Amino acid sequence: MTDAIIIGLDAGTSVIKAVAFDPNGNQIAASSRKNSYRSLPSGAAEQDMARTWDDAAAVLSELNDQIPDLARRAVAIGVTGQGDGTWLVDHDGAPAHDAMLWVDARAAAQALALTDSASYPLIYDSTGTGVNPCQMRSQLLWMQSHAPDLLARSAAALHCKDWLYFCLTGEIATDPSEAVLNFGDMRQRDYSNEVIEACGLSGLRRLLPPIVDGACQDHGLSTQAAARTGLPAGLPVCLGAIDIMCSAMAAGLYDAELQPGLTIMGSTGVHMRFVENAATVVLNEARTGYTVGFPGQAFAQFQTNMGATVNIDWMTRIACEMLAAEGVARSPAQILAGLDEKVMAATPGRAMYHPYILPGGERGPFLDPAARASFSGLDATTGWFDMMRAVYDGLALAGRDCYQAMGGIPREIRITGGAARSTAVKTILASVLNRPVRNVAQDEAGAAGAAMTAAVRVGLFDDIGAAAAAWVTPLLRDVVQPDPALVQTYDRLFDIFQETRLAMRPVWQTQAHMREGRK
Repeated sequence: MTDAIIIGLDAGTSVIKAVAFDPNGNQIAASSRKNSYRSLPSGAAEQDMARTWDDAAAVLSELNDQIPDLARRAVAIGVTGQGDGTWLVDHDGAPAHDAMLWVDARAAAQALALTDSASYPLIYDSTGTGVNPCQMRSQLLWMQSHAPDLLARSAAALHCKDWLYFCLTGEIATDPSEAVLNFGDMRQRDYSNEVIEACGLSGLRRLLPPIVDGACQDHGLSTQAAARTGLPAGLPVCLGAIDIMCSAMAAGLYDAELQPGLTIMGSTGVHMRFVENAATVVLNEARTGYTVGFPGQAFAQFQTNMGATVNIDWMTRIACEMLAAEGVARSPAQILAGLDEKVMAATPGRAMYHPYILPGGERGPFLDPAARASFSGLDATTGWFDMMRAVYDGLALAGRDCYQAMGGIPREIRITGGAARSTAVKTILASVLNRPVRNVAQDEAGAAGAAMTAAVRVGLFDDIGAAAAAWVTPLLRDVVQPDPALVQTYDRLFDIFQETRLAMRPVWQTQAHMREGRK
């Protein structure tokens, strides 16, 4: 199988891509298309399911133009995609409606009601995952109240990757990661009727698809999908985990010996720790975060900040607007160029920033749709670079807040995402966490993780650990060590960060009432 090719298909929120890898994990070729969805004033965020399949089929087909004899050389496809959300299909296998995405805010009231219910401790203790508005369970509750006719004509509730798996194979299925975090028992890695009932969704149990572990089971590419993609009918198609888990596998989290952490510093901030088995999962008093299984017995626990680099984007956009008002044209990329040095020259603590910039509020390590970003501690001597330093610091302090909620900070942190290229981000994160931080040189982590799952299924590796040792460990880069002087400063700032966050919660509620026109 020296010329074998494993394909990873990753349908993200921004881009849909197909990436070809050789058996050693080297990227051979890639094809991508920009994804799109529509946002509505109601807080809705919906995506055309038929177009998503068209784009996925197209990027798979385009690999044929780049790789000679791909149809013969391909041994499997691994599929992953954006997590959470609800993708409904009808009894004919057609989309019942546009998909309800993870950024959809309409189910906020249902999520809050569920977290306030007497059933919530059972739900959290079983799934290991806190309820928030982006999840299928919250969205199905919203549909029960607001779109019962839609549910009545639906035959299955899928996620993005499940929809593409159905389009590729004709099989209705989901994987353990998303099934269990919504409706299951993490210890059994299966649905829990008690959880489904506690969520108030027993009447919709019929919509939940069978669970398939892509490292152990596959279905063949259908003749219809073969015609669309140019790949051979019967080619094994393996259903991977939610995209964040596939990215984690390929970005260095799966390391049973070191048991590291992983911070994904992209548009969203994600902070993860490797957990050996269900017995070592650490649940928190606030009942937030996710516990999601890898193939096998290991888990990832993670907390997610709704907004990470979008906070930096916001600040750079303001700078561009101010310059443009004076007739000076600069792009955000030009503002960012050379910013690391200026940020590191600014003094930490001249301002405090809480990075809850997105209108959906926050979900990690606390759930509050009313949460909003804020600067505090400003005075007349505070400059723009001081404020930008506070944004960088705030992102790292929010990460520490998340790690603390999962039982502490792992011995080493791996980092990926767009901001992982910034030396300032890595130095500040290392110093805030007082842990070494390092990159993994994997450009297409989501697709690589899906391909790793497929590689295990077709026998290239015995398990995900062996795949990670071959595909990921060689890509680990040099560590960035904490700055001892900054460590002491950030220890003090972290206490202030948490104290201020707690003090702001009643203010956020008052501000939310004002936005809604209530007294």
